[in-house]
Amino acid sequence: MIIDVNIHLSRWPFRRLPCDELPRLLDKLREYGVVQAWAGSFDGLLHEDIDGVNRRLVDDCRRRGLGLLVPFGSVNPMLPDWKEDLRRCHEQYRMPGIRLHPNYHGYRLDDPAFAELLAEAERRGLIVQLAVRMEDTRSHHPLMQVPDVDVKPLKELLPRYPQLNLVLLNALRTVRGQILEQLVQAGRVFFEISMLEGIGGVGKFLRTVPRERVLFGSHLPFFIFESAVLKLQESSLSDGDRTAIEFQNAQRLLTM
Repeated sequence: MIIDVNIHLSRWPFRRLPCDELPRLLDKLREYGVVQAWAGSFDGLLHEDIDGVNRRLVDDCRRRGLGLLVPFGSVNPMLPDWKEDLRRCHEQYRMPGIRLHPNYHGYRLDDPAFAELLAEAERRGLIVQLAVRMEDTRSHHPLMQVPDVDVKPLKELLPRYPQLNLVLLNALRTVRGQILEQLVQAGRVFFEISMLEGIGGVGKFLRTVPRERVLFGSHLPFFIFESAVLKLQESSLSDGDRTAIEFQNAQRLLTM
């Protein structure tokens, strides 16, 4: 049984992906025993009609998602109506959380609008997923160079929001060493494994980060799902470690 906290619906703007059609994506999830997948939308990166993005996401998840898909709506605090988008995600669409793309939306984590967004998400009890990157910066389109999100401001911000649950997506190629340890201490920060690399990588990661903060994420359909599964299989993990990462931690996060 797996809960995948990092999948995407719709189309990646720059090329077609093997599972970017919903039926094929659902087949892949069911093939590996996924019982729930937290879904954002690729459209949330570049579309300005954020509510339209979120309405389509909710419709796909709830009408066509076979009970597997949980929508996480996009919010862009640089747009004038972002508070209404956040309200709709929570009150109208009944989403458990939101997904942010600061590098695509043009703000830094020390921007006052980001702090305001965190405060409002904490007040509403929403999980905040923050994508540090979407793809390797070396493979970006030459007219669309998007740097990774600088997460350093989080170590000062998070103690101000002790009830906030923050999930860093696609973070573990760049968030390492001292900053990783500082974030673990700063607040309720969780990490998913889709971009964790190296032989025995998950087992080594657990030496730094408590297993309660580690989640299963595939980054499907941008990455192949099997990559995330193999990260668990090739690491020396106890049964408790494996079940915690595969689904227990995500289950608990939804109720915190």
